[in-house]
Amino acid sequence: MQKTKILFNIINTITIILYVYPGSILGFLIYGEFHKQPQITQDFLSISSNHVYTFFLLSSVGLIAYYKSNKILILNYLILSSIILEILHLLIPNRSFQYGDLFGNVVGVLMSILLFTIFNFWRKR
Repeated sequence: MQKTKILFNIINTITIILYVYPGSILGFLIYGEFHKQPQITQDFLSISSNHVYTFFLLSSVGLIAYYKSNKILILNYLILSSIILEILHLLIPNRSFQYGDLFGNVVGVLMSILLFTIFNFWRKR
């Protein structure tokens, strides 16, 4: 379980860096341009697919790593970080707050919580 906690901390750190950097690090690595954002798949209506995938991965690993020992703490952290990181885009130069990104963050977290809960319920039966 210690390896899962380390993995969560690595993914969490990378996510925070990508969110607070004033520009797109991935866009620079892929396209050579800080203002261009790579798109994994098309957005879901007006919800950012990239944000759903990012927070689904982060939340899934976080739940696996910390759910038994710090259930309330990890749930609060995942939900609050998904909201706060997007709100920070109001303050960060060259970044913009978008409701579709915020909803993508929250949907990714909620999907992982739902699947984690279903899996644990099914496993106990």
